[in-house]
Amino acid sequence: MAFVNNALIIRRELMSKLIRLYKEGRLLDEIDRIPIDMSPRNKTPRGRCCIYKERAVLKYKMLPILGYSISDEEDELVPLSEYARKALTRTEVSENILTVVDEACTACVKTNYVVTNLCRGCVGRACYMNCPKGAISFLPNGQAHIDHNKCVNCGICKQACPYHSIVYIPVPCEEACPVKAIQKDENGIEHIDESKCIYCGKCINACPFGSIFEVSQVFDVLSALSRGEQVVAMLAPSVQSQYEDSINDIHEAVRRIGFADSVEVAYGAMETTRREGLELQEKLEEGQPFMTTSCCPSYIELVRKHVPELKPFVSSTGSPMYYTAKMVKEQYPGMKVAFVGPCVGKRKEVADNPDVDYVLTFEELDALFDGMGIAMQPATTQKEVAPMPGRGFARAGGVISAIAQLYPQLGVKPLQISNIDKKNIGLLRACAKGKAAGNFIEVMACEGGCISGPSAKVGYAQSQKIFKKAMGE
Repeated sequence: MAFVNNALIIRRELMSKLIRLYKEGRLLDEIDRIPIDMSPRNKTPRGRCCIYKERAVLKYKMLPILGYSISDEEDELVPLSEYARKALTRTEVSENILTVVDEACTACVKTNYVVTNLCRGCVGRACYMNCPKGAISFLPNGQAHIDHNKCVNCGICKQACPYHSIVYIPVPCEEACPVKAIQKDENGIEHIDESKCIYCGKCINACPFGSIFEVSQVFDVLSALSRGEQVVAMLAPSVQSQYEDSINDIHEAVRRIGFADSVEVAYGAMETTRREGLELQEKLEEGQPFMTTSCCPSYIELVRKHVPELKPFVSSTGSPMYYTAKMVKEQYPGMKVAFVGPCVGKRKEVADNPDVDYVLTFEELDALFDGMGIAMQPATTQKEVAPMPGRGFARAGGVISAIAQLYPQLGVKPLQISNIDKKNIGLLRACAKGKAAGNFIEVMACEGGCISGPSAKVGYAQSQKIFKKAMGE
C-alpha cells in the first residue's frame, strides 16, 4: 500500500464516479464528459502540463477500470461510452492482469546519477579520480559534469563526493520491481514483461504518475449481478484490517451490493493449516531440511519464474482461497464466486482456478461502497465468525502461528520472510542451497503480510492497528 498521493486519489475518484453513474443508469450517457468535468478550462491541472493532456490521461485511465488493457484500444476516436457499452454486455473477463497507461507514463529518463548545484568544484575531485569509466569532466565554473554516454551507474562518484552533491535518481517503477519485469520499450514507455512479472503490485503504487493499473473486473461483477446471476463473495482474512467495523457489519455491507452471500476465506485457511502441517511433518520425516508455505501467489510466481531451484521445497498444499472456493461451490451449487482481497497476485491465481470467477480488490470494494452509497451499519444478522488462527493468516507470521498451534509436536523452527525484494530473493536462493535457518519458512510478498497488500484501502500503519483490534490484541 502506497502513501496517500494525488495519483491514488484520482484513481479511486474515477472508479467511484463510474460506479455511481452505473448505479444511477447514467454511465453510457455521461462517461464521455468525465474528463471534461474533472479538468474544466477554469481549473488548474492536477499535475499535467495542460487541461488537454490531463483529459487524455483521465480518458485512458478509465479503460482499465472498465476492464480493458490499453492494448485493447480500437481507435482514438472510439468514445468511452462505446467501451462502457461493451463492458456491460461482455460475459468473459479479460485475460490481462496489469496494463501501463502510456498516455500517463512520463517516460522517466534513465539517468540515475546527477550532479546537483551543491557541487563546490573542490580541488580534491574525488569523483573524477575514482570514476572507473572516465565519465566525469568539469564545467568552466569548476562544477563536475557526468557524461551519461560513458556512465555505468556504479555510484562510486556519489560515495566519493564529500559534499553529497551527486544524487541518485531512480525510475520509481523499475526501482520497486524486485525481478526487473518492467522496463522501457523502444518508445521510452514502461512495458511489463509477463514472462518475468510475479504480480506483486509494487510498481502500481511506486509510479508517481499513476500510470500502472490493474485490469479491473468491477463491471464484470456488476453486469453479472444485473443479469440476475447469483454471486458469492469470498472475503480474504485481511478484510478485517481495512474497516474498524465488525466482520458481520462488513458481510452485510457486501450483501447490499447485490451478492447472494459472503464467506470468510479464513475457513479455507484452517484447511490449509491442517494439510500443510501434515505435509510438513511428512517432509521432515523424509529428511527434507525445510518446507516453505504456498499461500502467496506472488511467491509461487517468483519460484516458477526466477527461483526454480526452490520448487522442491514449496508446499503442494492449496491456498486458503483454493479450499474456500471448493467449500462455496459445494454449499452454493450453480452460483458464481468472487474473491475479494488486497493483492494483484490473486488475479493470476484466480485465472488458473476454475472454481473462482471474479476478483475484486479492497480498493475496488471500497469504491463500490462509495459509488453505490453503501455505509457500514450494524448487522441485522450474525454469522459465525471464522476461527482466529485462520483469520491470522492475514498478517506476517500468521501461517507459522497456526501451524505451531495445531501441530505443537512438530517443533517448528520458523523463518519469516514478509517482503519479496532483491535482498530476500537472495535469502531464498541461499535457503535452496542448504543454508535455511529454519525448517518451516513462511513467505509473503508484502511487508507485514496481506494487511499491507498493494490494492488495500488503507496504509500499513493503520491496517495493522485495525487488525490488532479485530484480533482482540
